[in-house]
Amino acid sequence: MTRTIDIRTEIPGPRSKEILDRKQRVVADPLSIYLPVVIAEGRGATITDVDGNTFIDFTGGVGCLNVGHSHPRVVAAAQEQMARFSHTDFTIVPYEVYVELAERLIALTPIQGEVRAAFFNAGTEAVENAIKFARSYTKRQAVICFEGAFHGRTMLSMTMTSKTHPYKAGLGPFAPEVYRVPFPHSYRGPDVVTALAALERALLTQVASENVAAVVIEPVLGEGGFVVAPPEFLAGVRRLCDEHGIVFVVDEVQTGYGRTGKMWAIEHAGVEPDLITVAKSIAAGLPLSSVVGRAEIMDAPADSAIGGTYVGNPVAQAAAVAVLDVFEDEGLVERGAELGDAIRSRMESWQERYPAIGDVRGLGMMLAIEFVKDPATKEPAPELATAVAEEAARRGL
Repeated sequence: MTRTIDIRTEIPGPRSKEILDRKQRVVADPLSIYLPVVIAEGRGATITDVDGNTFIDFTGGVGCLNVGHSHPRVVAAAQEQMARFSHTDFTIVPYEVYVELAERLIALTPIQGEVRAAFFNAGTEAVENAIKFARSYTKRQAVICFEGAFHGRTMLSMTMTSKTHPYKAGLGPFAPEVYRVPFPHSYRGPDVVTALAALERALLTQVASENVAAVVIEPVLGEGGFVVAPPEFLAGVRRLCDEHGIVFVVDEVQTGYGRTGKMWAIEHAGVEPDLITVAKSIAAGLPLSSVVGRAEIMDAPADSAIGGTYVGNPVAQAAAVAVLDVFEDEGLVERGAELGDAIRSRMESWQERYPAIGDVRGLGMMLAIEFVKDPATKEPAPELATAVAEEAARRGL
């Protein structure tokens, strides 16, 4: 039975307040809380907090729960694997579920020819290891990424991440040989021609093309505001990578697994990457990530240059296989496309009524509203966005 919104206390409720007071005394301050709701249980698209309030969950574990909370098939798969064995380190004592998941993931990847996969723990690890693969293959060091990008919080991926605040301020020095160029933005600019010209210019003025190992891009900026890379821009980046022997890495950590109405966001553009990074919804919230790509690139690093104690954990991988079963049997990619169309239509109807909505953008269900103080000047209205989120929480969203 589908549960609906049920708000029984003020938000936060008394039990949530108590737990958050305890949190203040023992948890490091940088781990701040977005909304003061302490979860007790999650089912499907809803969460129930410790005070008995039930909300529709639009956070989805920050994009990790495309099959919903506690899907019975995923829970059963993880429990069964945990009961058999929970860990060995695949490179010490291998296990079949690692191989099975690699086979399943490769079959879904929009890359032609021979393809390989490797597994890690988190999106940031996938990005860092994608650079390892690219550097090993090209024998080059430099990386080009884009303004507005978010690629993680470990040293190299944090360097590649665009935002200084809150992610980078005071945490340098950062990794060398990382260069940044503009990302096209249909609402605020630059346009595709300008952004491509900037990338071409960077290969002449910022870093020699023969020193560039990889260009890394999100097909839709995540932390950067759900800005969609136009197909012609992605095709232009692919062309430049081909011209200069650069590995084209598509970061699908946030955009993958049906969130944009296709399994991978890059499929909307019909452009073929060399490597894809995968995480978040791959294992329904359990720590797992992957790099999938051309065999000649994936096979380039030396033996033991890739790996780690916990990477490709069998419990997470069993959950990941179940996630793919759910996607296939329940038609979640197609359902995401249908729901995305419905949500976009509703958002666009709001835009016609409310001048504070400057832009509606995204792909599939990866959609955003941008609030502005004045539609003519497009000045952002972050205070309004915060107020809307807080009021939505009070009403059960």
